[in-house]
Amino acid sequence: MLKAAGLSDADLARPLIGVANTWIEIGPCNYHLRALAADVKAGIREAGGTPLEFNTVSISDGITMGTAGMRASLVSREVIADSIELVARGNLFDGLVVLVGCDKTIPGAVMALARLDIPGTVLYGGAIAPGSWEGRDVTIQDVFEAVGAHAAGRLDSSRLKALEDHACPGAGACGGQFTANTMAAVCEFLGIAAMGSGSVPAVDPLRRDVCARIGRLVMDLVDRDLRPSRLITRPALENAIAGVMATGGSTNAVLHLLAIAREAGVPLTIDDFNPVNDRIPLIADLKPGGRFVANDLYRAGGIALVARRLLEGGLLHGDATTVTGRSIAEEAAGARETPGQEVVRTLTDCLKPTGGLVILKGNLAPDGCVVKVAGSTRLAHTGPARVFDSEEAAFAAVDAGAIRAGDVVVIRYEGPAGGPGMREMLAVTAALVGAGLGDSVALLTDGRFSGATRGLMAGHVAPEAARGGPIAAVRDGDPVTFDIAARELRLGVADAEVQRRLAAWAPPAPAFTTGVMAKYARLVSSASEGAVTG
Repeated sequence: MLKAAGLSDADLARPLIGVANTWIEIGPCNYHLRALAADVKAGIREAGGTPLEFNTVSISDGITMGTAGMRASLVSREVIADSIELVARGNLFDGLVVLVGCDKTIPGAVMALARLDIPGTVLYGGAIAPGSWEGRDVTIQDVFEAVGAHAAGRLDSSRLKALEDHACPGAGACGGQFTANTMAAVCEFLGIAAMGSGSVPAVDPLRRDVCARIGRLVMDLVDRDLRPSRLITRPALENAIAGVMATGGSTNAVLHLLAIAREAGVPLTIDDFNPVNDRIPLIADLKPGGRFVANDLYRAGGIALVARRLLEGGLLHGDATTVTGRSIAEEAAGARETPGQEVVRTLTDCLKPTGGLVILKGNLAPDGCVVKVAGSTRLAHTGPARVFDSEEAAFAAVDAGAIRAGDVVVIRYEGPAGGPGMREMLAVTAALVGAGLGDSVALLTDGRFSGATRGLMAGHVAPEAARGGPIAAVRDGDPVTFDIAARELRLGVADAEVQRRLAAWAPPAPAFTTGVMAKYARLVSSASEGAVTG
């Protein structure tokens, strides 16, 4: 049957290398991966292997944002991992390259490699170029924030349309240090992706060379029998967390690193993030909290430069092995810093002395929640709760101008099981910023945030409302306190009253009773455990 598919005896005598592609025609993040796969396969053939390409699914977070379709996003991470695992196990591949782009394809790929534990690597398709609008660089973040500005009467319809037309000029994943670029950096710090392979922009001519090189690299991995279990170790995971903190990365990294560690059989809990954050300075001035986009980071020196900075301060496990067989210290030593660049600061001239994400606990989040502090100067906020039982209800309130300075917006029943699918709240958070409320309100949710979210926002509140977490007991007007210094998210209501409310609480009817969404809601774990289904 393989001969019927065009393979010869010579092809079958060589190692069979799976090329898992997350290409889709829907959206820019993965649109170009079909062409890049051809270069990966050429590199595999050149190095003596036989590539066998197959596809899996992808959901565009940017396109589904703010709609019911966003529920499919996190669910797709599990489907991606499952489908890659099934095809690889079914065909007994000797090695594997996974081409990734949009947010959930990256952790899904690493999870599959960890399960399979065959020689393999991840190849990120690169970031989109920034758009140009009214003389400045813009990203998809600007569009979502402009929706809020439009609703507040601060931006007219013609300018909003012009921004929409120019924000995304071509192929590539969203350009800031949002979730896709955060997870691409994670892969390089983990060592499961070759250092520098993800930094080259999506449409840069050099990307074809990168793809061919990765095709040759996977054959070297097969020859050396270098497997993911030797790469995804506790020190490597701490390096990955450090990379997220140093670059002001996405809150989603917490969820995905917990899931990756679980698949790799490496102990890691949500309590392990704050100790790393507290010793890692924020040194990369990247959107959404900073000034620059991923392609600026590439021109400055790339992720290797960030790693070199951290190594200079003794802040990474420098002996951790990478897919090249060289240590991360050896890889970072080759970083080339562009003279005069302003994207990556030195350790003594950091943006903040500690990292970009913190974990809060407290009577509102006994199992934890995640707050991005990169780009935010507020360390505390107390205000009355404005409670909404869905993202749509919260967005309608923002759009109608019903949220006031000082409020704490609470969005619940959007968790892994309750959503189901743990939607990202970018439509709401960006609308708040666009309405001029980004510095005067706070928000908490058992759902997720886009990597483009900024402001005092707590996501992944656990336990979630649908499973009887304290967030289900919050009522309009209840005082809620964010205390970043104390790492606490607190509801100013007596414990006995909270318990009385929860005793009278009943879970809502499930949104889905059949199909993949219902299956996911039954199986998925807490966000504090990575929202995994296995």
